[in-house]
Amino acid sequence: MAPLSLPAQLVRTARFTRGAPAQFTVSGDGAALLYLRGRTGDDPAPCLWLLDLDTGAERLFADPVRLTGDAVRPRGIEAYGTDRAARLVAFALAGALWTVRVGGGEPLWLPARRPVADPRPDPTGRRIAYLSKGALCVIRADGTEERVLAEPSDPDIEFGAAEHTSATLPDGPRGHWWSPDGTALLCARTDNRRVRRWYSTDPATPDSPPEVHRYATAGTPNPDVSLWLAPLDGPLIPVRWDRGAFEYVVGAGWDVHGPFAVVQSRDQCTVRFLAIDPADGRTTVLHEQRDAHWVQLVTGLPVRTASGALLSHADLRGTRHLAVDGEPVTPAGLQLRAVLGVDGDDVLFTGSDEPTETHLWSWNRAAGPRRLSAGAGLHGGVRRGGTLVRTTLDADGPGGRAGVLRAQRPALPVPSYVEQPVLDVRRTPLRLGPRELRADLYLPSWHRPEHGRLPVLLDPYGGAAIQRVTAAHDWKDLLSQWFAEQGFAVLVADGRGTPGRGPDWERAVHGDLLGPVLDDQVTALHAAARSHPVLDLDRVGIRGWSFSGSLAALAVLRRPDVFHAAVAGAGVTDQRLYHAHWRERFLGHPDEYPEWYDACSLLGEAHRLTRPLLLIHGLADTNVRPVHTLRLSEALLAAGRPHEVLLLPGTGHQAFGTDLTEGLLDHQVRFLREHLGAIPTGVSRAAPPA
Repeated sequence: MAPLSLPAQLVRTARFTRGAPAQFTVSGDGAALLYLRGRTGDDPAPCLWLLDLDTGAERLFADPVRLTGDAVRPRGIEAYGTDRAARLVAFALAGALWTVRVGGGEPLWLPARRPVADPRPDPTGRRIAYLSKGALCVIRADGTEERVLAEPSDPDIEFGAAEHTSATLPDGPRGHWWSPDGTALLCARTDNRRVRRWYSTDPATPDSPPEVHRYATAGTPNPDVSLWLAPLDGPLIPVRWDRGAFEYVVGAGWDVHGPFAVVQSRDQCTVRFLAIDPADGRTTVLHEQRDAHWVQLVTGLPVRTASGALLSHADLRGTRHLAVDGEPVTPAGLQLRAVLGVDGDDVLFTGSDEPTETHLWSWNRAAGPRRLSAGAGLHGGVRRGGTLVRTTLDADGPGGRAGVLRAQRPALPVPSYVEQPVLDVRRTPLRLGPRELRADLYLPSWHRPEHGRLPVLLDPYGGAAIQRVTAAHDWKDLLSQWFAEQGFAVLVADGRGTPGRGPDWERAVHGDLLGPVLDDQVTALHAAARSHPVLDLDRVGIRGWSFSGSLAALAVLRRPDVFHAAVAGAGVTDQRLYHAHWRERFLGHPDEYPEWYDACSLLGEAHRLTRPLLLIHGLADTNVRPVHTLRLSEALLAAGRPHEVLLLPGTGHQAFGTDLTEGLLDHQVRFLREHLGAIPTGVSRAAPPA
């Protein structure tokens, strides 16, 4: 049998996510830990596991293959919810509702309305709320007394889901929240009727009808999101605030002090934290943040402690601080990343004093900020009472590791079955140029000085919210090394706009998403070549996907003096056709700042192409729609500029990890080798292959 290749391993392991424990919950008594994980490194069906923290024994708590009886097409448990004590667990599996009790017993199927999504037990464990076809439903934990609390009157209306809350909630987007006593819910109502319709079809299946999607692009109407109180013994009560001025609901919840909401203005320059009166839905502004560019949405904030202190963030003199009742409580230079949880008055958060590392911290009034992690890496965790589950991603490889820490007890590792990569990462960390751009250089393991200089391949992301250069090794680093093994010196650099270096660094792309990023890539390239003469600046390529797909195309359009070929996958080419909330954060409303949108459009620069360009797009991409690549190709053809287009039938925004991975990567390598003169793996330029 031929040895497994990295592209094949990316597919089999779903980019090394299978076999990795995730979604940790510590039981109320601190004696057990719940999490999801496959049984092997290539198991596509995550199971629910329980780890006894006293004995270290692990138990398979809910096996989706056994519960569904389908071992041929196994579907896993993607998420679960628990009551306050973490004694009752609810999860959806194959559209059905299941529960299981930590104290013992087998998983129980409940006769709930189908399909079931996002089940959430109430804090007392008596009932479970869940979503089904846009309705918010409740059923008792024993499977009786099912009720529909909120039923949509139109297919474009749904209760219980709110897209933009993912910006502030640690566990992702949510749209319904229980009261602490389990007698009422706060829920979102999302009305998409005014949102523009988009139609998509796959030309590879011409007998399939087109799908209709609601997609709010820059400058067009957003969904109408409202909040409602849903008592179990009464009618829905509307939550009232100035929804015309604050149309984004970016967070909500219900703590011991009552229900609350986090709302944001359309220009994203103002965010308010609202206390909600549970009796009549009236709101009171407890906190307001303003910024001339945009108020950054920080995961886990704003939120209240048990004693009522309001946690938020404060951007002051280049540092993003954790703030308590408006006062910064973390030191200058420590960049707040996220608040992971509040246990009583103890705050668990992450922060960076070096952008390539993220460490775990705690804060309370008595002790102040205290670091809980050591060693280079990306650290996170979950804490409850005296139990801390600390996660670490570092240079040991993808998947990372997790361990349970309790006072006076040895650390207990959480079992992981993530596969070891078939390829070793060989990278050199760099700081480049006057801005000390963080970068990594990947060279072929087989390269020797006598092989001569190597063509350079830039492999960045470069956009907001994502770093490529960190102390951890993930699947993208392995892919950069794989490209290096094909005969390239691969350079990955993070420039302005990326996280981890403070608010001023992030906001340097306000009004111009691409220009500063491209400038930083050029700076990094030239600085790296000065310290590493193996880089051949006469043969420079760039590849990218999503934001970096736009960046790669722009590189050969705007800087053909530097870049000699580009592979651009799933890139935004017309900023007006991208998601309103995300794009307007950086470029404002297109009616107010049309010049910013024009300057960031690739369509207007299509006539400048003089270098080889390969465009790639999945025809089922609902994030960056295929129209972006198709319109750029149309503009290039109209300008008489030859280029290549590769369309991927049935493929969404993330093509890597699908069955197309190997062919897609091989195609890119052939294109780059042809136009940059890269040599095959391990072959000297002095002795080219026959």
